[in-house]
Amino acid sequence: MAIAFDLTGKRVWVAGHHGMVGRAIVRRLAGEGCTIVSPEKRIDLRDQAATFAWLDHAGIDLIFLAAAKVGGIAANNDFPGEFLYDNLMIEANVIEGARRAGVDKLVFLGSSCIFPKLAAQPMAESALLTGALEPTNEWYAIAKIAGLKLCAAYRRQYGCDFISAQPTNLYGPFDNFDLESSHVLPALMRKAHEAKLAGAAAMTVWGSGTPLREFLHVDDLADALVYLAQTYSDEDFVNVGTGEEVSIADLARHVADAVGFTGDLVFDASRPDGTPRKLVDTAKLNGLGWRASTPLNQGVPAVYRWFLEHVINGSARGATV
Repeated sequence: MAIAFDLTGKRVWVAGHHGMVGRAIVRRLAGEGCTIVSPEKRIDLRDQAATFAWLDHAGIDLIFLAAAKVGGIAANNDFPGEFLYDNLMIEANVIEGARRAGVDKLVFLGSSCIFPKLAAQPMAESALLTGALEPTNEWYAIAKIAGLKLCAAYRRQYGCDFISAQPTNLYGPFDNFDLESSHVLPALMRKAHEAKLAGAAAMTVWGSGTPLREFLHVDDLADALVYLAQTYSDEDFVNVGTGEEVSIADLARHVADAVGFTGDLVFDASRPDGTPRKLVDTAKLNGLGWRASTPLNQGVPAVYRWFLEHVINGSARGATV
């Protein structure tokens, strides 16, 4: 790859370094010869004065903006004001603070919920703002779209080298494995683990099992983000995914195999399936020279081993910021 932004000797801040994505970025940067910096005391990034003050004195060259208020459908529905306000403030304060402090480069993370509910599949970057959003997460999506556009606007008006990447569904170490609030893959893993321990004859999976989804290991995302930081400079955001999809039924079988649950999988079709298909178009990223390298049949067993060591036998929790 042709490196346009060399990380050697750079001071890098991973905003959101306590979360699953932030931790993965920190792990990926370990061999790049850069210095990871972070505030001595945790900053509320919604606080403009505190965020600006930190950036003014930290001497940062590169920011990965992975900090966000996140949650599932119920949280988005119950706290729409918080999801919109908190995420708008976090991204606006960090992006404007970076501009004021003369930060050389910033990488902003979007979310696949930014695309229209009925976007053509696979979802190309050009589908943004071509239709209505999915109502159950529109507050978060609107905030993320604003962040993408703020980076583009700052590039146009101020010449800032701020770029944006939009990842697909993620899984990996430090995910949230709580059955009440987790996403589908970690929820299936927790459910299969408990079914195995109980010696259950069957495990129930919500929905018909037919919807198609795409899953990216968080370490692959981190590698893509570092790659983009080094090589990409444009106002258009870039999708990050595997370009491959799997049915929920096949995903459940992958998880059951990894966990060692040998009972039956029973699909409860009375439960909602959600969108029939959700896949991002990765042609742009592939054309830039990057492809994901962790297939599900390797990634899922690795995450289960981590789950056993750190969640079941340790004290790790899936962080949200």
